[in-house]
Amino acid sequence: MYPDPKRVRDNRVTLRLDDYEHDLLTALANYQGEQLSTLLRELVMREAQQVLAASFDRRQG
Repeated sequence: MYPDPKRVRDNRVTLRLDDYEHDLLTALANYQGEQLSTLLRELVMREAQQVLAASFDRRQG
């Protein structure tokens, strides 16, 4: 069914936010017309890629 079964998103992570954090992220998701979970996944993956790239650059420099 899927070309790569490891790409199926079936791993869950629990994230606890306070009311202010949740309201901010919900407002951003609504503004962008996305689901909150989709927005959070994109933000986390973008940040992870930046951290890894910066770490790699430091080792090369």
